[in-house]
Amino acid sequence: MSEKPSYLGLLNAIAVGESQAHCYLTAWIEKTDDPDVKATLSRVAAREGEHGMSFAKRINELGYSVRTKDDDEGFQKRLAIASSDRTDLEKMEKLGLGRLDSGDKPDIFDKVFTDHSIDIRTGELLGRYIAEERDSGRILKSCYEALKARGGKSAASVTADDSRLSALESKLDAVCAAIGDMQTMLAGSAKRTNGARAKTKA
Repeated sequence: MSEKPSYLGLLNAIAVGESQAHCYLTAWIEKTDDPDVKATLSRVAAREGEHGMSFAKRINELGYSVRTKDDDEGFQKRLAIASSDRTDLEKMEKLGLGRLDSGDKPDIFDKVFTDHSIDIRTGELLGRYIAEERDSGRILKSCYEALKARGGKSAASVTADDSRLSALESKLDAVCAAIGDMQTMLAGSAKRTNGARAKTKA
């Protein structure tokens, strides 16, 4: 029997973590009414689910099986947050999804390939996984910043607020125009009255 791969634990952690992420992101998608958030989460959730299955498959190809915890409190907590009635912004902050993108700074993936024993097929899988995870971090950060800019309101809510504000501005313009017309009429009436008084005195 060949020796157990030194990176088997890493593959298992990815398989479990990505499958769990797919689960709680899917639960979140079902709760949100923001089309922008739904689109972002759907894109990321699809990747997470595919990663979970791909790494489980690779573990199986190496002759092993994915090992999970019977009671994973961390996952249950994340699932509860995603399934809750909190706002999308609150969920982003609670789950730390706006902080995944490290930009040009080192991240948790930088040391993956310090293990030189990683075989070619697993290396290919890890390379694509890392690239997609970093991209997911960027789009989640962008979504988080958009939510913060809107004060946590959904895109639909902001649009509705803008519509109400536009309607209010139109009404205010109409009132101002009416007041202007009234002032013009009063000014004209005053001139006519003064003219009539002047003729009477004469």
